[in-house]
Amino acid sequence: MLLSTTDTLQNQTVTQYLGVVTAEVVYGSNAIRDFFAGIRDVIGGRTGAYEKVFEKGQKDALDELEKRAKKLGANGVIGIEIDTGTINVDEKGVLLLITATGTAVKLS
Repeated sequence: MLLSTTDTLQNQTVTQYLGVVTAEVVYGSNAIRDFFAGIRDVIGGRTGAYEKVFEKGQKDALDELEKRAKKLGANGVIGIEIDTGTINVDEKGVLLLITATGTAVKLS
C-alpha cells in the first residue's frame, strides 16, 4: 500500500477514487496535562517522552488509515493529512487525539 501526502504520484496512475478514509487514535492520560504544565516550566525545551507518544500516535493512525483503505479495495491513499488535538474530559484529565485523513485510491 502506497501512502502519500501528495495528490499526484510519479509513475503511478490513479485508476479509481474510492472515497475519503479517516482514522482516529485517542490516548487517555493525565500526563498530557502535566506535559503542558511542564512546558511553562521549561520554555523551549524538548520532551523526548512526549515526542515518542506523538510519533507512536501518528504511526498508529496511519496503520489504521491503511487498514480502512484496504477494506475499500484500495492499494494507495493520497492527500494524507495528520492532525493532533486534545479533548478536555474534565478538570482532571485530557485525551490526546490524532486523526489521519486521505483519499483511498486504486493505482496502476
